[in-house]
Amino acid sequence: MNKPFLITSLLCLLQVVATAQPDRWQQRAEYTMAVEMDVTTNRYTGTQKLVYHNNSPDTLNRVFYHLYFNAFQPGSEMDTRSRTIEDPDPRVGSRINALKPDEIGYLHAQSLEQDGKAVEFTEEGTILVVNLASPLLPGNSTTLDMRFEGQVPLQIRRSGRDNNEGIRYTMTQWYPKLAEYDYEGWHPNAYIGREFYGVWGDFDVKITLDGKYVVGATGYLQNPQEVGHGYAPGTKQPKLKKGQKLTWHFVAPNVHDFAWAADPDYVHDMVQVPDGPVLHFFYQNDPAYAATWKQMQPLAVRAFQIMNRDFGVYPYEQYSFIQGGDGGMEYPMATMITGKRNLQSLVGVAVHEAVHSWYQMVLGTNESLYAWMDEGFTTYASDHVMDILFDQNKENPHTASIQSYIGLARSNQQEPLTTHADRYKRNRTYGINSYSKGAVLLSQLSYVMGHEQMMEGMRRYYNTWKFKHPNPTDFKRVMEKTSGLELDWLFLEWVGTINTIDYAVRAVEAAEDGKTRVRLQRVGELPMPVDLVVTYADGSKELFYIPLRMMWGEKQEDLGMPRTLAADWPWVYQDYEFAISRPLAEIKQVEIDPSGRLADTDRTNNQWSSAPASNSNPQPKAP
Repeated sequence: MNKPFLITSLLCLLQVVATAQPDRWQQRAEYTMAVEMDVTTNRYTGTQKLVYHNNSPDTLNRVFYHLYFNAFQPGSEMDTRSRTIEDPDPRVGSRINALKPDEIGYLHAQSLEQDGKAVEFTEEGTILVVNLASPLLPGNSTTLDMRFEGQVPLQIRRSGRDNNEGIRYTMTQWYPKLAEYDYEGWHPNAYIGREFYGVWGDFDVKITLDGKYVVGATGYLQNPQEVGHGYAPGTKQPKLKKGQKLTWHFVAPNVHDFAWAADPDYVHDMVQVPDGPVLHFFYQNDPAYAATWKQMQPLAVRAFQIMNRDFGVYPYEQYSFIQGGDGGMEYPMATMITGKRNLQSLVGVAVHEAVHSWYQMVLGTNESLYAWMDEGFTTYASDHVMDILFDQNKENPHTASIQSYIGLARSNQQEPLTTHADRYKRNRTYGINSYSKGAVLLSQLSYVMGHEQMMEGMRRYYNTWKFKHPNPTDFKRVMEKTSGLELDWLFLEWVGTINTIDYAVRAVEAAEDGKTRVRLQRVGELPMPVDLVVTYADGSKELFYIPLRMMWGEKQEDLGMPRTLAADWPWVYQDYEFAISRPLAEIKQVEIDPSGRLADTDRTNNQWSSAPASNSNPQPKAP
């Protein structure tokens, strides 16, 4: 074991112990694996020694493993779901059903022992059910030794061989992976193509295959001098005999998965992030796009710097961008991305997948239950990063997410965010909910708390809950502590219902005392505080801030104009009225949320103007 890895392991362990929550125990797994690949048959054999630590208060009589590659067979649950859902993922469709025997994937346990004793196990689709020979008591550990074999499927979804860009192997979800057991119990979800959840642990993995292949992977390479390819200064590719194999040895501390890819034509570049990790780039030396991969590299460095500054520090010593897969998919310390893209597309997918390192690879939320806490938060942060990288200077970098969500909200296809990722009726709803509506929650928090406090809360959330599998309540409590506001109402509505936001300016009219009376209405069912900006005839502006009563507080935010704190708006009242101390003749415009952060599903009723021709809300005065 090299010294950098040892130091990193100790730091990660100390970090987890120092910040552990007294009510949130974590299971732990230590994997030692050796796998050998036959590149002519696309089959592999392996051994796995798994030391499993039961830190729960429960006695375990059985365990479950994921056998993901079994999904890539005709008639599997993934195949059946793809052919029967209303709007199948076009990357899958009926492709699994058409696979030939030498194109399918499989992963089988050949033998399994617990502490030297054979155990009973049953393979049920993509899940291996194991009855332990001896119960695993709270606070104890056990060693599970397995021999396994697999066949790499033709690339369909995320994993596989020979993808559309000619990458030989994208080895993700490739090994028997222990299912997670947490305070909610076991999570042995069948693989139908959606999300993942894993046990924190350390991986020691040896990969043996044809010596002409270059390997990129999760973790730190332990034998660069043996395999070469620029992993360490002065390394050279060894001279090999025809068919000679090499073994690549990786170790990865405190991660919940291990992925790798291999191709004989990979170029391998390394770039250092100042005060950050070394970035590795594995891509084919294709003149059509190799130059774009070079152009991406300084932008990837800058992206890590922005994320470290604005959202929390990346805790590992390296990260790899690897050409492979079917689009973009995140893994610990690495991502698989397709490479034939223009610069902005390549940087966009690279940034999005790298940002997953914060919201899935380090926080480790149960994506199956809370996909929006990963995909949505990643979307929000990556839009923030892209806005800076490309000097877009958008007033609201998250408008696209808001518009995507509103499009769904106006349809009859909404489902609440509490829907399990595998249970959505439509792929479209799953995608917009997970990516857009999840991102828009942060936009709503920015509106409710104030942007600077929301960003402070994001850093606090990351630093409080890294390596601890947080849930929505954990996130909510961090935001409440940061803002001093009560936020139950927002999370209950946004996560648990399909209620929508719609506020309207119903009337702006002269009052008898020389003031101006403004009447507002909550049209939608989801209540929110209101930022209302009045523009006067002389061009000056004033913000009238109307808190919800059930927030039990007010946000502190400077929007660059005088602010008047209005009376609270109790959510049960649909109508609200307040007075402006200046006469109607001095009022030019009244507008709800000019910032565009509020996910209002109908903005046509958000504004009143004194000019009849441009009045966007020419409605009759309320009685």
